[in-house]
Amino acid sequence: MILILSKYVLILLSIALIVRCIRSMLSEHYEPEVWGYLRHGNDTFALTHWENLIGRALNADVRLVDPGVSRVHAVLRRGSRGTWRVYDIFSKGGVWIKSAKAGPGGLPVEDGDVINVGGQRLRFRAVTPEKWEKLEKKRTSAGRRVSPAVTLLELTVFQLFLLLQHAMSASPEDLKAIALAWVALIALQWACYNAMRFLNRSGFEIETLAFYLTTLGMSVVASSVPGDMLKQLVLTMAAVVLFVLLGLWLRKLERAVAARFTVEVVALGLMAVNIVFSDAVLGARNWLVFAGFSFQPSELVKVGYIYVGASTLDKVFRKRDLYSFILFSGFCVVSLALIGDFGTALIFFITFLVISYLRSGSIATVLLAVTGAGMAGFLAVSIKPYIARRFSTWGHVWEDVYGAGFQQTRAISAAAAGGLYGKGAGAGWLKGIFAANTDMVFALICEEQGLIIGVIMVAAMLTLAFFAVRTARQGRSAFYSIAACAAMSMLLVQLAMNVFGSLDLLPFTGVTFPFVSKGGTSLLSSWMMMAFIKSADNRRDASFAVNAALEDRSAGRDEDSSDWEVGQPREK
Repeated sequence: MILILSKYVLILLSIALIVRCIRSMLSEHYEPEVWGYLRHGNDTFALTHWENLIGRALNADVRLVDPGVSRVHAVLRRGSRGTWRVYDIFSKGGVWIKSAKAGPGGLPVEDGDVINVGGQRLRFRAVTPEKWEKLEKKRTSAGRRVSPAVTLLELTVFQLFLLLQHAMSASPEDLKAIALAWVALIALQWACYNAMRFLNRSGFEIETLAFYLTTLGMSVVASSVPGDMLKQLVLTMAAVVLFVLLGLWLRKLERAVAARFTVEVVALGLMAVNIVFSDAVLGARNWLVFAGFSFQPSELVKVGYIYVGASTLDKVFRKRDLYSFILFSGFCVVSLALIGDFGTALIFFITFLVISYLRSGSIATVLLAVTGAGMAGFLAVSIKPYIARRFSTWGHVWEDVYGAGFQQTRAISAAAAGGLYGKGAGAGWLKGIFAANTDMVFALICEEQGLIIGVIMVAAMLTLAFFAVRTARQGRSAFYSIAACAAMSMLLVQLAMNVFGSLDLLPFTGVTFPFVSKGGTSLLSSWMMMAFIKSADNRRDASFAVNAALEDRSAGRDEDSSDWEVGQPREK
């Protein structure tokens, strides 16, 4: 009776939690930040980004419908300390301030300057720190209408009922380790919540969803290998600490972008070490063993890959940065192919397509990359026989249930056996199959917690994805927007390959489900990717990123600039 009650309670709490997060993250209207104004005739354009595209294109932030203006004419860019520069993006008419023409390095723009764009005069007005604070007070705070503390309390109750299920199936010795890890996880999430409140960050939905998924991952470990509970707890603590540290590092954009080369070198070094020193396991050499601990360098390289890709904005719209990123991407993908980790190589490649399109806006670049990848894929299948076997098994697993289709047929059977409500934590049999807690973890969750929880688990990831896209549209900087979209693209592709691969809807590639699959480096990288999404969140009091107007209070004019919102601008 208690087990049946706990199943219904877990489902209701999961639905309530995901609905509250969706309401707070996706359904509420949030006002954009305003960093300055451009006045053109009687029209006033609010500058709501740190990189503002000026031109005739439909997607231009400042759209000027005039034949003398190029489709992509100029970019007006704000530095993290409140300074502004304008860049000519290979326009026909040029960009001028007074008698100076903008070159490759751009021109500084001061409050009151007139920017000549293809013969059109745009007068610039910066938002002072005082004016910025007034505008900021009008914006809705994150978590104002949907309390994050109440949502986190629901998650805590969910965790306690899940612990109750484990108490009914685990041995007394294992239960002690499970209970200790559970209590520590609850304490960790509330400590993280209070740390964010200390930093005056009121939004906590991203962390709540990550903790929800991490809780399911802890349940997987408790069911399959309860002896590893302490290790999983330590890795979870490390992952949350890295999430906070990376988020604090990303607070200042110019500092973050300046570290691009260092991150690139470290990522390349990790891949090189992986190629030289790793040993083959089931056809792939993606694990390194050091001092008794094993880890996957490619999981950490994922974070560096996103970091480097987003940092290509160091020189606005310059193709040479995109080309350098293509070379970096090529090295990563080739390295993964050499060690036989083609599942991760595919994840990197799709993320490359997302970053390159967001970075360049060029469909031709994406199509060229897809064509090249297709040719490389055929070559890989021809030189790696075990990859060809996986493709030949796809869709035919029931023809060889004791051979090539052994794992997937068991995963499908276990997921179906769980039904809508599941058998209860620790009560399933799939956990005894090889890689059930990693590559087939979706089926394991469906067996023990039911299809409803499995779908909600996927919905939590989709909620983060939609939120990343929403914030990208009004993000303060393209660096944060691209990083957030790239991180969620990588996680979603990984999720799809794990779920559909274990159910034979896609070839079985052996990648993990973010946060949920057992694996320390996978958990670390998943939490660190949340730092990119958190930094892109431009809701009031939500992002890791510092409100740049408060960094340098001397930037801008001393007087109020409200006259720019109505009436004509004043001459300098």
